[in-house]
Amino acid sequence: MEIELPAIEQVHSAQFIDMASRTNRLKMVQHPDGYGKRVSNCGDSIELYLSVRDDRIRTVSFLIQGCLNTNACANTLAALVEGSSVADGWRITPAHVMEYLETLPAEHTHCAELVVEAFHHALKDYSATRHEPWKKAYLKR
Repeated sequence: MEIELPAIEQVHSAQFIDMASRTNRLKMVQHPDGYGKRVSNCGDSIELYLSVRDDRIRTVSFLIQGCLNTNACANTLAALVEGSSVADGWRITPAHVMEYLETLPAEHTHCAELVVEAFHHALKDYSATRHEPWKKAYLKR
């Protein structure tokens, strides 16, 4: 017996499909301006790297071990914050990520929470060392 599943376009928004399929930000950065790592209860994890210039978030890169929903959330976060000020970055919430994606399944809202928590940790890391960048060499990751 064959089970017929609906096409992804019938289940998810165009934004979700676009963000879930992107891989251009999947990379480790050797000397990021900000770094955050989080692991969720489901086992998904993200390491998030920020590049910041003149107090503006230039790029967001990440490595994830997780599901398609986590990838969609991470790419959405990057799209929402790149080009914004660090102060505006602090205002990002999981609700912003979920709203943009439109069709993140309710049982995967923890993916948006995971990504935003890692981002806030990266902002905290950036803030802690931006005036004394030499300290980065001594931080444990």
